[in-house]
This record gives sequence, structure tokens and C-alpha cells, in this order.
Amino acid sequence: MSRVEVAVGERTVSLSNLDKVLYPVTGTTKASVIDYYARIATVMLPHIADRGVTLRRFPDGVDGTSFFEKRCAGHRPDWVEVALGPGDRGGPIGYCRFSEPAALVWAANMAALEIHAPMARCDDIESPQILVFDLDPGAPATIVECCRIALLLREVLDAVGLEAFAKTSGSKGMQVYVPLNTPHTHDHAGEFALAVGQLLAKQQPDAVTVVMAKKERPGKIFVDWSQNSRHKTTIAPYSLRAKDRPTVSTPISWDEVAGGADGRVLSFDRDDVLARVEELGDLFAPVETLQQELPGPRSAS
Repeated sequence: MSRVEVAVGERTVSLSNLDKVLYPVTGTTKASVIDYYARIATVMLPHIADRGVTLRRFPDGVDGTSFFEKRCAGHRPDWVEVALGPGDRGGPIGYCRFSEPAALVWAANMAALEIHAPMARCDDIESPQILVFDLDPGAPATIVECCRIALLLREVLDAVGLEAFAKTSGSKGMQVYVPLNTPHTHDHAGEFALAVGQLLAKQQPDAVTVVMAKKERPGKIFVDWSQNSRHKTTIAPYSLRAKDRPTVSTPISWDEVAGGADGRVLSFDRDDVLARVEELGDLFAPVETLQQELPGPRSAS
């Protein structure tokens, strides 16, 4: 196994098999994946640095088998931080906590193409700092229909004084994030998300469902409110996806959502996203700082 030592900030990271192709359709190599995460780190890290992340690794590329890795690898460098998260039936788990670009490079070297993050920060895993609506299209519905429902969702949120931010999933759907950054409970967030989803389903019964059963989803947008569960994670902003092309979960403006509702293509690969950030900065930056409160009782302290 060929290895090379590279400097990333103050760290030295050992990289291997840089020529290995991880995306066969585009010929994208591990070196290219590592380069992307090194270059996007400045804008990505604020969205994951305080959260215990779950990695989805593809050792043999996107056409091979994959696995989710919650527990941070025991062979990690001592400068890769670990934080407790919700864990599983076996008890608490020490998740990776990425606070510097070198940590992203280290993960990319393990072919961790996808990075998934919870809505709560690791210093208070009981209080979500973001509420998320995951819009999942059931074929033949596409992201076009997701955008149309996202615009309606935004109207509902605006009516109760909440600002929201949209991103593509990098796959077939999209997510709408509502920054909180104030004490809430996971139950409160989930109940609010369900209530909004039910309202949309009542308004658009032929286009929206909140029912998880697959048989209910064809041709509709499933508003997945359950992503607000304490144990759930969502694809992180700026994470690559394991599709044919190295697409990215990409923050988009509401003007772009409106364009997507009219059929504009909203699929961005790694090169697109690097260029967008260079031009537009981080469209998701307010998600980490904007303080908002959901309607209804709040029992978190």
C-alpha cells in the first residue's frame, strides 16, 4: 500500500491509495475526494464541528459495499476529538468530532464519502439547535416537486415568524433547516415538524404525505418529520454523496428553490460547490447563529 505524508495546518496526515477510483462513472479518485474536503473545510466545519458525526464509508468506491460508522475509529490520530452522542442499545458511543480541516482529510482518506450530523450539539445532546424537514420524493415525483412543497413550507414557517434555509440532499430530495440555537427538546421539534407536515398534507393531499409506509409515497413528497428524533442524523451541509457523480448536499437560495420548482436543475457536484462558495460564500452560515423559538411549550433548560 503506497502512502504519502501531507501537512494539513499543524497536522501531518498519512494518506494511502490516492489513485483509487471511488466514483467509476466520472473517474473521481480518492485524491480528488480528499482535495474536496480539504478545500471545503472552512465552510463545512462550522456545521459539524460541535456535533458528533456519523461516517458512511465506501472502501471500494460507490459501486462497492458501504457501512455507517458511528463509533470513532480506534486507530484515529490523537488529535481527532471524540464526543459522546446518543449511542445505541449497547450504551453511549464516542463519535468523531471534527474541529479542524485535518480531521476531514483523515476521514476522506478512509473513504468516508458521506458525513451525517445530528441536530443537537455534543455539549447538550438533549437540546436540538436545528429543526429539519427532510423532503423525500416518491417516484415519479422529483426534486421539482420538492421545491414546490418547500415554497409552501416556507410560507407556513413565515406565518409563525420562523426563517428557514434550504439545501439539496445531493441525492433526489432536499432539506429545509429551521435554526433554533435556543433550548428546545427533540420531542417539541418533532411534534412541530409533524404538525407542519400534516398541515401541508391537508392542503395538498395529492402531493404531500407524512406517512412513512412506502405504499403511501408514490408521486408524493414525504415530509420526514422523524429526522428530528434524538437518535437521527441528516446528511451534513457540503457532504459528498455516494451517487454516480460526486454530488454534494448544497445550500441553495430561495430564489433557486423557486427556479427548481419551475424545472431548473438543482444538482451540484464538487467542482460546482467549490465555485459557488468562492462566489457566494456560505449560504447556510445563519443556521449556526440565528436564534429562534418554536411555537408551543419549551421544556429544555
